[in-house]
Amino acid sequence: MHVQEWLGTITPVSVYLLVGLVIGLESLGIPLPGEIILVSSALLASQGHVDPWVVGVCASVGAIVGDSIGYAIGRRGGRPLLDRLGRRFPKHFSAAHIATAEASFTRWGMWAVFFGRFVALLRIFAGPLSGVLKMPYWKFLTANVLGGIVWAGGTTAVIYYVGIVAEPWLKRFSWLGLVAAVLIGLGSFLVVRRRAKAAAKAHEAAAPEADAVAATAAD
Repeated sequence: MHVQEWLGTITPVSVYLLVGLVIGLESLGIPLPGEIILVSSALLASQGHVDPWVVGVCASVGAIVGDSIGYAIGRRGGRPLLDRLGRRFPKHFSAAHIATAEASFTRWGMWAVFFGRFVALLRIFAGPLSGVLKMPYWKFLTANVLGGIVWAGGTTAVIYYVGIVAEPWLKRFSWLGLVAAVLIGLGSFLVVRRRAKAAAKAHEAAAPEADAVAATAAD
């Protein structure tokens, strides 16, 4: 039984709570399939089982609150937090991935929080890493709110209306929607991983030079 069919077996209130919870936990920094849950719930809404407005609101609130909690945890935990996450989730919080995300956040600032919402891997970094880097909270909150609403509300609206238009082929489309979400997430992951490896190599190459400069200064 795939995700949309399973969601159809539970009450609408349970769907709304699940959407907010899963997306909130993913935004907080825990790797979960938030995008798949959102796409499946939006497709379910196009069949009339749940309200698309409530799905979009729950997803937006979950994204904003989750990111905000992640920011607070990252600000308090600092670098040691990233080290612990790296040991617990090595595939998602490896040193290379953190280096790439940090370079993006350092370069783009609050825009990295906004656009990171649309990239599966960066979604789990936005809150904690912004806190670790001590981004001013008003900048983080602005990007967090805008990004959460545009991503969650926009995804819900697009999938809902496409589902309405494609109603005769809805069952087939539900599979295609989930496959598309997985492929988009996989593509984003591969791009980020390639950049992460490049950033890690650049970091390793720069480390000896930094040590040499420090040694010279010490002499």
